[in-house]
Amino acid sequence: MALSLLVVSISFYLKEYISPDSDLYATLSLVSVAGVVVMVIAFSLGLGAMPWIIMSEILPINIKGLAGSFATLANWFFSWLVTLTANLLLDWSSGGTFTIYTTVCVFTAGFVVIWVPETKGKTLEEIQQFFR
Repeated sequence: MALSLLVVSISFYLKEYISPDSDLYATLSLVSVAGVVVMVIAFSLGLGAMPWIIMSEILPINIKGLAGSFATLANWFFSWLVTLTANLLLDWSSGGTFTIYTTVCVFTAGFVVIWVPETKGKTLEEIQQFFR
């Protein structure tokens, strides 16, 4: 995701210095679209499923309903927030917008690597021990 967003941001930065009539400008436009498409695919295959997987594997049975509702609320709230601010950011700077998204993506990947435990082959009790 971060690499595709970086490609999109670089292509937007480069488009500022190129004439709209040139072939390179059209190519950079296609690169931007392809980068966004790759990001959406990567999100759907990876980070997009993360809240649902974490809810199903980490939450104990006694709080799964309440915590799952909160996680779903947070997931949709942040999706709404990104959608709400996207046009404002794009009016400010297209390259800057995707640079911000790239930075957030990199920090999210770091967060997942550091704080989200591996659950493969572990029981719920072993996973809960990780958080104590």
